[in-house]
Amino acid sequence: MKHFMLLTLFACVAAGCGGCNEKAFPKAPAEGSPMSQAIIEPYLKIEAALVDDSVDNIRASAGDIATAATALGAPAMKIDTAAVQLASATGLEDAREKFGALSEAIDTYMTGLHLTAPEGVRAAFCPMLRKPWLQEGSTLANPYYGKNDAMATCGDFR
Repeated sequence: MKHFMLLTLFACVAAGCGGCNEKAFPKAPAEGSPMSQAIIEPYLKIEAALVDDSVDNIRASAGDIATAATALGAPAMKIDTAAVQLASATGLEDAREKFGALSEAIDTYMTGLHLTAPEGVRAAFCPMLRKPWLQEGSTLANPYYGKNDAMATCGDFR
């Protein structure tokens, strides 16, 4: 897919095509800018639900993330894919596993483009599962274990 988009872009530039636009090839966010709120807001809703041992609204929030990631173009394709998979989760444990894949995709996207977390949002890491996540607040709340688990505060802020 990435190669197809690059070939299309090169062909378009070489031909002097006026049809190339930001919708087809969106501009990458500026280095140092915050991650898109259109992804962060529904992501934080999912994280909070999992911390609370709930799957309420996860499907809708994951769908919102997929839509927002599609608008970011090819660099966000892994976010889109992981969000679609999370939207199909069949239960709490499945949702937690798929949330891990989404968190890794978001972490990779943010790191690769040198983006920051929005104000009030912190990056955390679970050493037991070797998975990242983003959360609000200064008290660790591990979404991979939930509120009633002994590992509920396992992890470190990065």
